[in-house]
Amino acid sequence: MSWNPSLNTHNPTGDAIDAIDTVIVSRARDLGGFEVRRALPAPRRQMVGPFIFFDQMGPAEFLTGEGIDVRPHPHIGLATVTYLHSGTIHHRDSLGTDQWIEAGDVNLMVAGHGITHSERIDGIQRMKPQRMFGIQSWIALPKGAEDREAGFIHAPKAELPFMEGEGKQVRLIMGEAYGERAPVETPSEMFYLDAVLEPFAAMPLTDNHEDRGAYVLEGEVEIAGQVFDQGKMVTFRPGDRISMKAGPWGARVMLLGGATMEGDRYIWWNFVASSKERIEEAKEAWRKGDWQNGRFQLPPGDDTEFIPLPER
Repeated sequence: MSWNPSLNTHNPTGDAIDAIDTVIVSRARDLGGFEVRRALPAPRRQMVGPFIFFDQMGPAEFLTGEGIDVRPHPHIGLATVTYLHSGTIHHRDSLGTDQWIEAGDVNLMVAGHGITHSERIDGIQRMKPQRMFGIQSWIALPKGAEDREAGFIHAPKAELPFMEGEGKQVRLIMGEAYGERAPVETPSEMFYLDAVLEPFAAMPLTDNHEDRGAYVLEGEVEIAGQVFDQGKMVTFRPGDRISMKAGPWGARVMLLGGATMEGDRYIWWNFVASSKERIEEAKEAWRKGDWQNGRFQLPPGDDTEFIPLPER
């Protein structure tokens, strides 16, 4: 699909620089030989729209016999979105889902009242070198959906809306933007895009969402006279018309946001909730480890080990 020519760019100048609300510098974390860069939650920003957690995974190179091994662990009150630029991950969950996540696909796991899952590179994929690069994000669920039944949705790359032209290639991962809607039903109003910009290409931000942010994955972009390079997340004031322009080497940017949540959320380990009591109930359920009759079960086919509750 060609880029909509009616979406003209608008580069703010002067006082319009105030359209930039927050600049977040992602923090590097070593997960045992595998580095992630975390942008959300941040000290000055807990969420952008419903997005409460945003991790850049890699880029990392795994040699033959190497890979990630995230043992079964629980979630409540959120939905995970795994989106890879390269590499593969084997997802198993307590619903019985057994899905290989490939680059460009969308994988939405809704935890609701509770779900357990694992993420690994195993089997034949572990018998060859692999490059891993992608984003894992969490979406906080609205209060009315915090205790909903868990679910998992997979949408292949070919089903996602794709727009290109004027030096832009934009894939709509989830939600609605620029007159397009992605096929995966979302828990709340939101948008999530993967944009590749050629050198000096300009792109307007969608203006029909309350809360908006941009994460520079590769290269650099200029916004309101300021330059932001990779690893930076920029958030914007609601309603302002604004656009970005790629630098001399181009850029890859993740755009995200949507309606703000009805209040802040508590986040502890892998749990997100609107109250501390919900967190405590989930902690106790995982600590008990009653996999047959309790709140959490282990994923079929990956139930010989799990991550214990942190002692903190």
